Amino acid sequence: MKQLILAAFIIMLSVNVAKSQERKYLDLQDVIDIASEQSLDAFRNENMFLARYWEFRYFKADRLPSLTLQATPFDYNRSMQKVYNYDENRDEYKLREDLNSDVSMLLNQNVGFTGGQLFARSELNLSQKLGIEKNSSWSSTPFSIGYSQPLNGYNRFKWTSRIEPLKYEEAKKSYIQSKEELAIKASRLFFDLVDAQIEVNIATTNLANADTLYNIGKGRYQVGTVTQDELLNLELNFMNSTLALTQSALGLERAQAELNSFLGFDKNTKIECLVPDELPALQIQPDLAVDLALTNNPEMINQQQRLIEEDRKVKLAKSENGVGGDLYALYGLNQNAATFDEVYQDPLDRQRLRVGVEIPILDWGRRRGQLAMAQSNREVVRISVNQERMDFEQEVIMNVMEFNLQANQVLNASKADTIAQLGYDVTQQRFLIGKVDVTKLNLARNDQEMARRAYIRALRTYWNYYFTIRRLTLYDFIGSRTLSEDFDRIISNF
Repeated sequence: MKQLILAAFIIMLSVNVAKSQERKYLDLQDVIDIASEQSLDAFRNENMFLARYWEFRYFKADRLPSLTLQATPFDYNRSMQKVYNYDENRDEYKLREDLNSDVSMLLNQNVGFTGGQLFARSELNLSQKLGIEKNSSWSSTPFSIGYSQPLNGYNRFKWTSRIEPLKYEEAKKSYIQSKEELAIKASRLFFDLVDAQIEVNIATTNLANADTLYNIGKGRYQVGTVTQDELLNLELNFMNSTLALTQSALGLERAQAELNSFLGFDKNTKIECLVPDELPALQIQPDLAVDLALTNNPEMINQQQRLIEEDRKVKLAKSENGVGGDLYALYGLNQNAATFDEVYQDPLDRQRLRVGVEIPILDWGRRRGQLAMAQSNREVVRISVNQERMDFEQEVIMNVMEFNLQANQVLNASKADTIAQLGYDVTQQRFLIGKVDVTKLNLARNDQEMARRAYIRALRTYWNYYFTIRRLTLYDFIGSRTLSEDFDRIISNF
């Protein structure tokens, strides 16, 4: 009766635990898809892309006209001020009260072709003297247009128009690459959980087998067909199997918690991993992979950007090393009056043309040194980029070669797993009828466990190589398509 009550209690407890836990059956692609949609890594990658997008938007806005309203509605100043006394022909300080106001509208347009700036402006100013010398003065500039141009030969807009589109293109490809990095991480956590689940299954089976064999051994020991050493060995196996099950259960909980956290699942969710047992019939050509990587990988764009950036620095250093200057031209209308009604009547022409020149005469080689340093840094970057490109191509080739070999490794590991399982089953049956001893049974069990672990390890390596190649090439070799993303959707969801 006690055993029935205990069994019923265990069953009820198991049912309650099962109800409180949501169980999901996911394969590798399911885990990757969920991670791409709701993981914290996916959220961070998306926001990093959006930051680069708004940086690009700022660059584009810098090419468009800007309209600015500037105003100082109230500027009151009461202080001792120096004024000239014409009667006594000398300067003296007097207490003065001033009230000033101004408003202006400014329209700017950067000129990318020349590097200058075209502007138009309209202004209105009021200056009032308070106290004894109370009077008012209005000043207006209804319209003025001008142009300013640096004369040092360096065009900032020219260089940003070459660099910023590259940076944005790199940002888009980096976002696609981040999804492949996410797939690599998802694959690692998926197979971590697979390993943990297999370890629990192995430990559970081993414990059941060890318990059965230990009980059989005790019976045979009574009739003298098993020695005391062999019985102690069976008991030791039973105890070790119990400890192994406890440790593997803890490992399973840890792996489950890490995958739940990564996917954004509730901590009570239980994931049953569906191990992919079929591999695509795929062999990748190294030359094709290298060409795709050189075309699609954001690192190539980054290298191009770095070279242009160094050319920009050399050009800037050259512009600062020679004759410099600026050009400023303005034409407009203005008028002064004592009242607002008159300030816009009969405006007068306003013209200004200024040319400034800066000629370095003596700077003890500072500018020349800056130019030499910029040129040297450019050569260092150029050599580094060439070396990085060769290393990158070699990395792609090695990953492709390893991947092409890994399919056979998975196939061989699968066959070895099947053979080891059959071998253990046969050895166990022969032990049960007394044909083999405990030592051979333990060896067969160890072979079975090693073969199973080797198979899962081969699968893990296969998919890790595949997603690594996708990350390097941004190309789906199974679907035969270049990886892309709907960036308009990401931007519209912001």
